[in-house]
Amino acid sequence: MRDLSALPNLNIALIQTTLAWHDRRANLEHFEVLLDQARGADLIILPEMFTTGFSMESETLAEPEHGPTSRWLKDQAAKLDAVITGSVIVQAGDGTHRNRLLWARPDGEVLHYDKRHLFRMAGEHNHYTPGERQVLFELKGWRIRPLICYDLRFPAWSRDAEDTDLLLYTANWPGARRQHWNRLLPARAIENLCYVAAVNRVGTDGKGFAYTGDSQVLDFQGETLLSAGEADGVFSVSLSATDLAAYRTRFPANLDADRFEFTN
Repeated sequence: MRDLSALPNLNIALIQTTLAWHDRRANLEHFEVLLDQARGADLIILPEMFTTGFSMESETLAEPEHGPTSRWLKDQAAKLDAVITGSVIVQAGDGTHRNRLLWARPDGEVLHYDKRHLFRMAGEHNHYTPGERQVLFELKGWRIRPLICYDLRFPAWSRDAEDTDLLLYTANWPGARRQHWNRLLPARAIENLCYVAAVNRVGTDGKGFAYTGDSQVLDFQGETLLSAGEADGVFSVSLSATDLAAYRTRFPANLDADRFEFTN
């Protein structure tokens, strides 16, 4: 097990807000104002498809891999000296459309994770290509693994295989299944012995679906550190590596975890 004693606290900010339907410019202008309120955070998390809302119009709305939103994220990350992350609709180099989480670092590098589990009840699997791999990002020594919305329902994909310190979920999770969101997130924290940060949106989208937020941060026992409820705004919390290490030492259930590999 890694020695976490030298790691600093990780300051994270969650931005839970409404999204303008299919209007990138309006959304980016809106987020610029909110990002300014997140100054001081090491990591700022935006919702899923934060430039468009959860849309199946991938052919019309997709951006190139290094398109305008990627450039905007790089600029904002440098300006705030923080990692900024959220998902957008992207046309990959191979021509496929992806629901892609962009991880923009202040040094100008942009990494990504492609959503693995596509929400078939909305037809997402007909308009996007699923991701093939888990990814792990590092920030100030913290190991952070991003996932997107529907991925939350699949515990094997969320399972810790890399000594993850923070699981990150970005979502457009509708209010109709609010109870599922609020029950599954603590389960992922408990079973992985790690922190969980989850960002959802609020408001109503262009198809009339209502979103009730419930963005939250949970500790390694599934206890709530931050809960945004249905509010619109910026919510911040600091995570302690010392507390995480102490709990893993007292209760090392990860040592008895089942071993498995994924096949495509």
